Amino acid sequence: MSNPDSTAGLATAVEGGWRVPGIANLHSHAFQRAMAGLAERQTHPEDSFWTWREIMYRFAARMDPDSTYAVATQLYAEMLEAGYTTVCEFHYVHHQPDGTPYADRAAMSKALIAAARDTGIRMTLLPVLYMTGGFDGRALSARQQRFGHGVGDFLRLLEDLHPLQDAQVRIGCAFHSLRAVPESAMREVLAALPADAPIHIHIAEQVGEVQDSLAVRNARPVEWLLREFAVDRRWTLVHATHLTQEETRGIASRGATVAICPTTEANLGDGLFPLRDYLQAGGRWGIGSDSHVSVSPVEELRWLEYGQRLVTRHRNIAVTTHSPSVGETLLGGVLDSASDATGFQSVREDAVLLDAAAPVLAGATVDDVVDRWLFAGNRPLVKQVRVAGRTVVSEGRHADGEAIARRYGETLRRLLRD
Repeated sequence: MSNPDSTAGLATAVEGGWRVPGIANLHSHAFQRAMAGLAERQTHPEDSFWTWREIMYRFAARMDPDSTYAVATQLYAEMLEAGYTTVCEFHYVHHQPDGTPYADRAAMSKALIAAARDTGIRMTLLPVLYMTGGFDGRALSARQQRFGHGVGDFLRLLEDLHPLQDAQVRIGCAFHSLRAVPESAMREVLAALPADAPIHIHIAEQVGEVQDSLAVRNARPVEWLLREFAVDRRWTLVHATHLTQEETRGIASRGATVAICPTTEANLGDGLFPLRDYLQAGGRWGIGSDSHVSVSPVEELRWLEYGQRLVTRHRNIAVTTHSPSVGETLLGGVLDSASDATGFQSVREDAVLLDAAAPVLAGATVDDVVDRWLFAGNRPLVKQVRVAGRTVVSEGRHADGEAIARRYGETLRRLLRD
């Protein structure tokens, strides 16, 4: 980690509980929350990410601005109740299902912004540029048409959204992946971006993606990106699951953040990020709930560590010489990367209050409370959440949780019926 002392003072005893930092969720596809649990039946003897993707495309085709708002408000309320205080929304469902833009080309983006404002979560909206169906430059398939933009139209979308920025909303930029955006388009967009705009990209999530990159570019995805672009602290590389040691060290040396999404990467069979090597290289990282099969920073952080224990057959992997506590190392890591990855310099002001009356925190001390929170069970311990000085969760529940849940239930029943 770039700041070896970042785990100092993460938990503070206050009246009614333990104050810990709010957590940034660095990777979200909000609409996928509504399909959680609906892709767990075998469709092919060799089911993988690629067969799951076809189910996701069919579900994405049902979304419109109203359903996007209903699903996103439910998701963001759940995030806040779990201890997430900021979300990076990697947003690629831009147009109508046939690819025709809405009358307001920013309608889907604005639905997500409205959901963030109404629930009180900080949002970094990352409109996604998506242009091709593979490294070979093939055209988008019929199911991908609503994701696509030309560079000019994409930059106009960013221009439309830029005035909506304020203390709660930031506008960044995302490239879907190296297979989906040609090099020339990436360079044109980067040249037009504000100097402080966060940049996110899916990369090296699947072995097939790495193999395709080698076949077409004679370089692995991360290897190629680091060679061709000035990757720095503005960049967040999502997944980066399949890395060589040189790539692992290369990302760390540039100061970029890796957004690791353990529950989604497990659900899709992606693989395990080389966390131990990355920590030793001083790499920066955060977590994301991605497809939202789980909306729990505790589960993401716990399984980030547990995956490493399973593959190494050792315990207490996420530690440093400055931080022997796994829980504090994990929490310190997500806090250390949050400002650069989200674009919010004030994100450290957000706070989560853990319930001191919870049985698993009985007798807790400043030295063990974070480890207990992350590794002592599944009962939610979040009592209160404050974002930008505003209390958005009290006694473990979002203030508008019941109304949000009713709207979400009605929307989901309609989506599954249509």
